[in-house]
This record gives sequence, C-alpha cells and structure tokens, in this order.
Amino acid sequence: MKQLKYAFVFIVIGILNTASSLAADSKIKNVLFLISDDLKASVLGSYGDTICKTPNIDRLASQGVVFDRVYCQGTSCGPSRQSFMHSRYLGSAKENMGKHFIDNGFYSARVGKIYHMKVPGDIIAGTDGIDIRSTWIDSFNSPGLEAHTPGDYACLNLNIFTTDLGGRYSTAMPHRWFVTVSYEGDGSDQPDYKTATKTIELIRERKDEPFYIAAGFIRPHYPMVAPKQYFDLYPIEDIPLPHVPEGDLDDIPEIGHSNVISTKDPIGKYPDNIKRMWAGYYASVTYMDEQVGRILDELDRQGLRDSTAIVFTSDHGYHLGEHHFWQKSNLHEEAIRVPLIISAPGFESGRTSAITELMDIYPTLSDLAGLKTPASVQGKSLRPVMEDKDAEVREAALTIDGSGYSLRSSRWAYMRYNNDEEELYDMESDPGQYTNLAINPEREKELVNWRKKLDTRLAKAEIKRKVKK
Repeated sequence: MKQLKYAFVFIVIGILNTASSLAADSKIKNVLFLISDDLKASVLGSYGDTICKTPNIDRLASQGVVFDRVYCQGTSCGPSRQSFMHSRYLGSAKENMGKHFIDNGFYSARVGKIYHMKVPGDIIAGTDGIDIRSTWIDSFNSPGLEAHTPGDYACLNLNIFTTDLGGRYSTAMPHRWFVTVSYEGDGSDQPDYKTATKTIELIRERKDEPFYIAAGFIRPHYPMVAPKQYFDLYPIEDIPLPHVPEGDLDDIPEIGHSNVISTKDPIGKYPDNIKRMWAGYYASVTYMDEQVGRILDELDRQGLRDSTAIVFTSDHGYHLGEHHFWQKSNLHEEAIRVPLIISAPGFESGRTSAITELMDIYPTLSDLAGLKTPASVQGKSLRPVMEDKDAEVREAALTIDGSGYSLRSSRWAYMRYNNDEEELYDMESDPGQYTNLAINPEREKELVNWRKKLDTRLAKAEIKRKVKK
C-alpha cells in the first residue's frame, strides 16, 4: 500500500510538472496590442467603476490577467509611448518593440496612434505624428473631423453650447480640453471606428502568419466626440462630483499642481459642466470600448484566440476634477495609474496587485513569444506574475515628469520635485492622497528612506536627477 501511495504521489507531481512545463514552454504566435489614450484605470467597470459601461474591456478582463497597480513612466503621451515602445525610462534605442518582432519573423503593423500624434491636429490632417518607421512594415492613420464634427458642440469651461461649426476650439487653441461633441450618427465616421475596421482587415489578411498588430485608439482624449446614443447613457443627474476636501491644495507643493485647476479655470464656476465633462469622458470610453469589442470578436471568428496574446492598456491616466486638477502631466495617482489587461493562451485569468510599469509590456510579450529580449530593455517580464498572481517583479514603479519623479510601492506614493519639495502618502489609509505626510516632521525617517530609494533607482536607470533651487 505504501508503494502504491508513493507511486500516486509521483504521478500527481509528474502531471503538475508537465502542466507547468507546458505553460512555461507555450509560445504565442500573434500579438494584438490595444492602446487607449488618456484613459484612467479607475473608470473601467473591471476596475471598479459602477457608472461607466465597458462590457468588452470587462469581457477581456474576465479572460485575462488584470493588473491593478500599473504606472506609466511618462505623464504625457509622447514620453510615455516612447518609453513603453522601447522599454526604457528615457530616450530610445534601435530595438523598439515592433522592430524586435519584425527581426524575429513577425508582420508588424500600426493602426492609429501608437507613438505620439497631436490630438486633434494629426487626426484632422491624417498625418503620422512622431512615428518611428522601423517599428512597422505597414502603418495606417485614422483621420476624423474631431471638434469640427457637425452636432452639439460644448466648450464646458466657457459654458458655450452651439451647433455652429464656426469658432470651435480645436488644435493648439486654449480651452480645447473642455470640448465635447454629441452628434447623430453610428460612429463609423470617427477615428476609433476606422482603427477597428482596419485592424479587423489586417487580422483577416494576416491570420496565417505571425503578426504583431498595434491598434491605437484616441478616445477618451479630448475633444470627447461620440454619437448621441453614448452620451444618452450618462445623464448628469446620475454623475457625482469628485470629492475634494476643503483646503485640499494646501499641502500639495505648487510645483506638483496640474496645469489646469478648477480654482483658477472657469470650469470651477459650473458644477453641472464638471458632470458633463465626466459624461463626455464616459461616453467616449464606452464608444471606444465598442471598437475594442469589434476587434476581439473578429479574433474569435478567425479562431486566433488560442494563439494570440492580447494586451489592453493606456498611455497615462487623467484628472477630471480630483484635487481640482484637470488633464495629466503631474505625479498623482489619477494621472499615473493606468489599466493593463493581458490575455494569453496557457495562463489562467485572475487579478494581481503586483507593482507594474508600462514598459514591462515589451519584455513580457517577447518572453511569451519565446524570443530573446534585447539587452537595451529596462523593463521586466511579467510572466512570473501571470503564472502566480501573488508573485512580484519589482518593489516600486518609477514615473518621470518635467517637475520631478515618483516612486509608487504597494503601500506608499512618494514624489520628489526638482526643487526638492516632496509628497508622501500612505495609500492604505489615504488612497485619495488627501494628507501629504512629507510636511509632517514625524515622518522624516520614512522620507530619508524614500530619498535613498529614489536616488538608487535613478542611478540604476542611468538617470541624473534634475535639481532646481
């Protein structure tokens, strides 16, 4: 009996080892890289939002690994995209992600915005923006009229509502980030619909060869343009204003403020228009989500889900009135936290709270495809986390902004600015970042610790910290 017991144990161990080996040896044939623009993680249903409707992204989340603590390395489009496409904190290298796949026998294509494009400028003109041609075999732009789309136009901080096509705030004009357009139509004239359509065509055409297809959506980046039926989903009476405590800005260094603040911009005079901004953001997210669904459905139709790694993410987060802040380009949670969902064959679905950086995507996809990752890559493969949701690959995520730097660990958020002012938040007790502990003399020990960690991290990343007295 004892021999039979041991034999059974060895059989079970052998089965488990074989399953583990199969997962480790599994190699993806295709990559589908889906990138949204200005999308904060907290707005998705799969990340806890109870108002915004994102059924297709949520479906992908149920089938893949959801990363709850993912942070961008740049706080605006250009630096962030340059970073994750090269997996480097600053600058670039020859070994960008698309070229890496081309060099290993993959077809590589860009549809829409992957590197930086001016939105709406390059979208209206149908131009490439700042693209790197070595990344792609083929590239396709998705033009649209943006704020000049005929329909109900609003510039919400100026309380302007009109259907006139003249005088609309657009490219390189002030107030353009407060523009929404609701119009009668099916959405097929919009850039994100065109991006989905072309991506579907490429999947059909390239289904019999390894492909790396990157599809870049521009919504919910301003101007927030979508058909009326998406706006109708979000009546403003159902939308709460963001909670901003009295005196919230008092303990945030001025250098850490966003460029647009409700206390200085006219938007602060119009609480209902703040709700309309949220409604426009929600509407454009739901519209974008529908385009994601169209692409996922085509992948299913072509029978490619079992051979394709799907990544969905955003370039950075966004403020919609939290701390009175608007837009991006600062180091607070709403601006630096992004969604990341990876669905790949051979890996069980689930969630992880492992600290992750956007530039970990490149080495992860390289690893999943069984490729040798270039030495220039500074990110880390997330395969260990996908295999074990409790695993970790880094202690803290580094974000770089023109004003300074941040390190975000599982518990702490630390910012140090170029003038040496600081912020420190205990994210367990203060997830809204309302109490800056850096001004508390009793927290000097923690601050000394985080200063050392930041200096060590910057040195390892080959970054010289800017100091402006």
